[in-house]
Amino acid sequence: MTIQADQETIIVEAFINGQNVKSLSQLAKENPTNPTEIVGYFPVTTKEQAVEAIEAAAGAFKTWKQTSIDERIIMMRKAIEKIRAAENEIVHLLSREHGKPLYDAHGEIYVSLMWMEFACNEAKSALQEEIKEHENGKTILSYDPIGVVAAISPWNYPIALSTIKIAPALLAGNTIVLKPSPYAPLAAAKVAEIIASEFPAGVINVVHGDADVGVELTTNPHVTKIAFTGGTATAKHIIKAASETIKDMTLELGGNDAAIFLESFDVHDERAMRRIVISNFLTAGQICMIAKRVYVHRSIYDEFVEKYIEAANRWIRIGDPFDSNTTVGPVNNLKQKNYVLGLVEDAQKRGAKVIPLGQILDQKLFDQGYYLQPTLVLGCDVHDPIVVEEQFGPTVPILPFDDEEQVINLHNESIYGLTSSVWGKEEDAISVARQLEAGTTMINTAAVQGLDVRFPFGGFKQSGIGREYGAEGIRTYTEKHVINVPKTLDLPYIPE
Repeated sequence: MTIQADQETIIVEAFINGQNVKSLSQLAKENPTNPTEIVGYFPVTTKEQAVEAIEAAAGAFKTWKQTSIDERIIMMRKAIEKIRAAENEIVHLLSREHGKPLYDAHGEIYVSLMWMEFACNEAKSALQEEIKEHENGKTILSYDPIGVVAAISPWNYPIALSTIKIAPALLAGNTIVLKPSPYAPLAAAKVAEIIASEFPAGVINVVHGDADVGVELTTNPHVTKIAFTGGTATAKHIIKAASETIKDMTLELGGNDAAIFLESFDVHDERAMRRIVISNFLTAGQICMIAKRVYVHRSIYDEFVEKYIEAANRWIRIGDPFDSNTTVGPVNNLKQKNYVLGLVEDAQKRGAKVIPLGQILDQKLFDQGYYLQPTLVLGCDVHDPIVVEEQFGPTVPILPFDDEEQVINLHNESIYGLTSSVWGKEEDAISVARQLEAGTTMINTAAVQGLDVRFPFGGFKQSGIGREYGAEGIRTYTEKHVINVPKTLDLPYIPE
């Protein structure tokens, strides 16, 4: 990556076998706050360059897999320190290309480094060879690197959802080809190159581009694993494409995460009300694990809505991501803005009441960017699109329920099951949580406020395959290799 002298226009190239590789054409990445401003340019990587990147990774794997875990950890720790040293530069670039406020961009770096450090600390024990002596002899279980990993990351948390793949893949002895999203390609590419500077050529490669590149990453026989975070619809295409070569996959997909407020929840708990508001509108609602539908026991529903609106109006300030007063920035891209608007307008047509939330700090800025004022939607039917579909934007429906069985059924009938949250007395909340179909359920908090990288993260049903984070998130980049050394070589039931 090169940065122009004016520090304004960022130019990203493909990064293959330790070198920047120029492409014949580039695309512009606009600033969501002011779409007339170009933050930088990224390449349209060709299919041939994608093949080159994969072959570079395959070649590097032959020697990289022989390095010790101690060597890999040392390199990763050096990369962590380089990212930390460049944090302010990365954060400013991320805010400009993505639209998330500075505090939120710093938060993404915080989560990324927290995971990378955990992975370094955990890798030796997670990948430790197991030797068991038993009555039949000896068995050795090793966790062997799987090969070339194609990592495809999304635009909403481009750095965190790239490093969640890069760190464990490399620590486990694999090589990687990363494809960032074209909606947020710049900061993710910068971070990947910072990491790559500490590793041998070919271990980390970065490509950009459109469907041709994605198809190559998912069909090339040298790729042995796909790690993808993104939409369920795209994942279905990836699964079909990869079926010809039967690749290993980790897929973290969509979620329509529910927050359930039991009768025992204290609506006068201002800190809890602030937590749910943040859980709905952090990153302008563009987080896979954010609370996207809220169910409230009918006995507290009216007062809950009143206190929710008060909390939302205190916390939500829509403005320039570089303004320290801003808590909610623009939506990342025009396509997503129009999609969310469509869901809200559809709800209104169906008779729902839409309540704008928060304060617009600069109306002129708001009008020129991809901004949406956060909204609360009341009076929906439980099967309206805004309730059953993943909005991925700054709007949330709140619906009443009458008993626990009803709300558990409403939760579990979704095709998704990524995260959920239950709010109320701990004993009551845990009892309900045990009955929910979700990869993670949080008690009295939600979204990134309840994320713990020490434990596996992933979804039920169409929210994904496999798990990231935790020791399991490291081992998912390995194959289990069993070596048996039996005591008795002859089987008693086979005749001489």
